[in-house]
Amino acid sequence: MHGPASSGWLLVALCAATGAYCLLRMRSTVEEQRSAAGDEALMAFGMALMAVPAAVFSPPTWVWPAYAAVFGAAAVRALWVARTGAHHLHHLVGATAMVYMALVMDGSAGHGHGHGTGGSGVPLLTGALLLYFAGYVLLTGVRLVPVTAVARSGGGAAGWADRPEVARACRLSMGIAMLAMLLTV
Repeated sequence: MHGPASSGWLLVALCAATGAYCLLRMRSTVEEQRSAAGDEALMAFGMALMAVPAAVFSPPTWVWPAYAAVFGAAAVRALWVARTGAHHLHHLVGATAMVYMALVMDGSAGHGHGHGTGGSGVPLLTGALLLYFAGYVLLTGVRLVPVTAVARSGGGAAGWADRPEVARACRLSMGIAMLAMLLTV
C-alpha cells in the first residue's frame, strides 16, 4: 500500500495475528463458525500481504492480477454462501474491496501514485467502501461490549475456537485495517 512504513508494518502484524486466530477458530465444533473463520483467515492473510510497505518489497506485476483472481473467487463463494447467512454478505463486500484495491494497485504500479481518475478527490467506489467499513467498525464495536459482559457472567469455559467476543474483536480489527488500507489507495 502507499503509506508510511511504520503503519504498514502495524497493519501487517495486526492482520497476520487476526489470520492466525481465525485459523484457530477453524477448529470450532460449530460448522458455521468454521466456514466464517476460513473466509476471515483468507481475508486477514491477504490484507497482511497487501499491507507490506512498498519501500520494503515491490511485488512483481503478476501479483495484483493474482490477488484480484483469488479474491474474486472468494467473492463468488461468499455470494453463494450468503444464501444461508447475512454475515457472508460482509465477506462479499470485503472480498470485493480486496479485488478493487488489487486492481487499483495494479493500475498504479506502472503509473506512480494515484487512481488514474485524472481529478482530485476520492473515487466513488472508494468512498462507498470507506462509508461501509466505517459503519461496520462502529456497529461491530458497539456489539462487542455486550458480548464481553455476557461471556464473563456466563461462567462457561469456552475453548479459544469458540470465543464470540474474540471473534468479534478480530472482525473489528480487520474492519479497521480495511479502513486504513482504503485510505491509502
